[in-house]
Amino acid sequence: MPLKLYNTLTRKKEIFKPIKKNSVGLYTCGPTVYNYAHIGNLRTYIFEDILKRVLLYNKYKVKHVMNITDVGHLTSDSDTGQDKIEKASKKENKTAWQIAKFYTKAFLEDTKKLNILKPDITCKATDYIKEQIDLIKILEEKGYTYEIEDGIYFNTSKLKDYGKLAKLKIEELKEGARVDVVKGKKHHADFALWKFSKERRQMEWPSKYGIGFPGWHIECSAMSMKYLGETFDIHCGGIDHIPVHHTNEIAQTEAATGKKFVNYWLHGNFIVLKDDIKMAKSGENFITLKALEDQGYTPEDYRYLTLTANYRKPIMFSEEALEGAKNSLDKLTTKILEIKATTNESNGKTDKYEKLFEKAINDDLNTPKALAILWDLIKDQKVNNKTKYDLILNFDKIFGLNLKNIKKSLIPQEIKDLADKREKARKENNWDLADTIRDKITKKGYSIEDSNSGYKITKNV
Repeated sequence: MPLKLYNTLTRKKEIFKPIKKNSVGLYTCGPTVYNYAHIGNLRTYIFEDILKRVLLYNKYKVKHVMNITDVGHLTSDSDTGQDKIEKASKKENKTAWQIAKFYTKAFLEDTKKLNILKPDITCKATDYIKEQIDLIKILEEKGYTYEIEDGIYFNTSKLKDYGKLAKLKIEELKEGARVDVVKGKKHHADFALWKFSKERRQMEWPSKYGIGFPGWHIECSAMSMKYLGETFDIHCGGIDHIPVHHTNEIAQTEAATGKKFVNYWLHGNFIVLKDDIKMAKSGENFITLKALEDQGYTPEDYRYLTLTANYRKPIMFSEEALEGAKNSLDKLTTKILEIKATTNESNGKTDKYEKLFEKAINDDLNTPKALAILWDLIKDQKVNNKTKYDLILNFDKIFGLNLKNIKKSLIPQEIKDLADKREKARKENNWDLADTIRDKITKKGYSIEDSNSGYKITKNV
């Protein structure tokens, strides 16, 4: 089955056709490094990792570029407020450079824990100031810029198709709707290419326009074109990038080159909390990977949770949902260890599952369906264990759950069996038996905690 991807630009699934045969240029928007990444951010990087793994599974050679925003992202997605990194430096009493370095390292450590494949090129915005200024000069020469007291701005009214990614109509945009009002702008959708330093900043550079710093959007255009060319295959990010950041990337890049910027745009949805609250770095609804680890969960538990939903749909996060994912992954790894311990000669009959799996992942990265196929394979008594194990590891090239290196559970099988019996007793409302079994588990040095999705066993320290 050919690979089909949902293209935000056209709002439909399309058969993927790369510009160069068997080769893919992929650009993914990286973090703004002023704080730890939260699990909502990390979901986007997991989705992009699945995409990359699917491309590799389909025998494409992938050139993957990811940026690190270490300057220019203001507290507003538009062009007002403080630079997020400069603001964090004052709060933490460190230099802006120290802030960026610290949180870049923390982000890369999180992605490593989550088994996210490294980009071929990771580029920091501050290392490409010249390229950004050069791109602004091209836009100036073509008549797309103007200067106001605040900085150099892009004139969106010069483009007939501005806002095509988000299906925006410029004449219908209202002031204050998603973009902030800056005094002197010709149109409220116009955005900053270069911001003047009104007072001494830690991060500022000389330019023909004056001392200042680049706007948020220009970095991705400059760096993606440097490494992938003026037109490339796939650009990814979170859905919150659609109306402003990615819309403005398209505008400035296509204005500069006169060519189509990107052929396929893919966007991942949010992690949401109760009452449909979006998780946000700058807000209070902020859960990090380390916070999950401190509660006894593994990065793979969280990765498994993200695989249970299509990347374009929101995931309602709760402890019960994560506990359910952990229990499912625990059962999966237990089954795989049993299969590994009793492997025999492969009979090679795997066509059915391989085809079903490929069909699922090539249908816009359908990981929930792919997981269901994995479970069907594990339960199939007609497939011998050597064949099963080999195919499980092949499927894990997509899942990225590190199934090859799983170790025997620290929870003895005897304790797991008792916990299952207790769960059965609870479902049958046999509370006396359930309490008796709990006491047995406690005497053996373990605790059991109930939740809506099942139970959690921990070793007493």
